[in-house]
Amino acid sequence: MTQTPTPTADTVRRLARSLLEDGGPGAGAASADGPDVRPVTDDADTWWVGTRHVLRLAPSREVSARRRREVRLRDLVRPHVPVALPAGVAQGEWASGLLCTLDTRLPGGTADEHAVSAVGETDLAGLLTGLREVPVRQAETLGVPRVSPRSLEALRRIAAEAAERLAAADEFDPVRLRGLTPSAAVQLAAQPGAAVLVHHALTGRHLVVGADGRVRGVLGWDAAVVGDPAEDIAGLALAVGAPAAVRAATLAGYGARPCLRGLWLARCDALIQLTAALVGSSAAPPLRPPRLRLRRAWEPIMLERVTDLRGGDEAP
Repeated sequence: MTQTPTPTADTVRRLARSLLEDGGPGAGAASADGPDVRPVTDDADTWWVGTRHVLRLAPSREVSARRRREVRLRDLVRPHVPVALPAGVAQGEWASGLLCTLDTRLPGGTADEHAVSAVGETDLAGLLTGLREVPVRQAETLGVPRVSPRSLEALRRIAAEAAERLAAADEFDPVRLRGLTPSAAVQLAAQPGAAVLVHHALTGRHLVVGADGRVRGVLGWDAAVVGDPAEDIAGLALAVGAPAAVRAATLAGYGARPCLRGLWLARCDALIQLTAALVGSSAAPPLRPPRLRLRRAWEPIMLERVTDLRGGDEAP
């Protein structure tokens, strides 16, 4: 099996210069030595190119296929949502069979850096509304996969085991999970016929947020699926907190059931993720992100106190 090469600044600079030259008049010019480049993350798969572009290097053929689809999917989604999406400038191969894409850089920070304001919550509501309006058949024609909803009851059982392990580490009180009873998990099952286009990766680093708290853009569309809209509500609960996520989903027209389903998906996921981080901890474990996600997901919301799952609901 051929090992994927590790990109260096020099190879990325040469690659970026070539892509900028191929990107047409709107791509901008690079200096004779090539543009300034620096890695965005420690994995060296994503690089800033100057101040206007981002270069992403697919680490596998599978990721390459998803990112080829992503460029077309963003064009399909863009007219339906009120936030910006990156525009593709150029693409090529950086290693045999491995795609590289040069995209426009969206100005702003991330939801990990800036808190989302009340107006920013309306931006998120517009995002969720727009995703529901994207024609599912067109998305599937592009190759976006359809996935079945997760079993909340099965997830609850796994999360209960995780909660006990976290209790032993003095990280979590498992009594808090008792709010999700087996019968409630059944009541919060995904509704038939509710599948929509789901971003499926609404993490803090994929939400571009300005210093004013407005959500300016959304990144990371290569993970999109057709499926359960509660997954995006769950993603927002982990990224911006449960109250903001539920308020945004409510503004988008979702009723109590999908909001509560998304909330409990997020809470169970947060317990499982923090347990995995503790088990895999080293001398300097990266525990802050999963602890922060756990805190955000378990922020109390009024909807829990006023909703009777035994009755009907207007959830779409």
